[in-house]
Amino acid sequence: MQVYIGLGSNLAEPVKQINWAIDALNTLADTAVIKQSSLYSSPPMGPQDQPDYVNAVVLIDTELSPHLLLDGLQAIEQQQGRVRKRHWGERTIDLDILIYDDVVIDDQRLQLPHPGIADRSFVLYPLAEIAPDIDIPILGDIRQLVENCPPAGIHLLEKN
Repeated sequence: MQVYIGLGSNLAEPVKQINWAIDALNTLADTAVIKQSSLYSSPPMGPQDQPDYVNAVVLIDTELSPHLLLDGLQAIEQQQGRVRKRHWGERTIDLDILIYDDVVIDDQRLQLPHPGIADRSFVLYPLAEIAPDIDIPILGDIRQLVENCPPAGIHLLEKN
């Protein structure tokens, strides 16, 4: 399955955290990173008393089910020292399944496609970079979504 993962970090050398997480994705069973976006910097979405974020999106190919993939992503977060102190607070790494093929899920553990895609420039812009023609289930064409979502302080940090 073709799956897009959003990555974010604003603690403990965020660029290294993103790169470590991408490497860790390749260690998941039956999973390989196919493509990765450039790195972007963005202001925090939640409390403003925290550092700016580094964000990226990767395309992976996986045979893991959505929930098993979620388990794997949460294990990577734990390995990289993620501690959940407050909602939308600072973190060493955040890994979100954005799109899992054409699958739509809405249960207690997982919503697919990710409900925040259309409102978050730090997700849309790197996603559009690596998937400029994608049609996201429920949400529609990525070009239209980007057009309706201003950059909101996001800027290119490191071109891939």
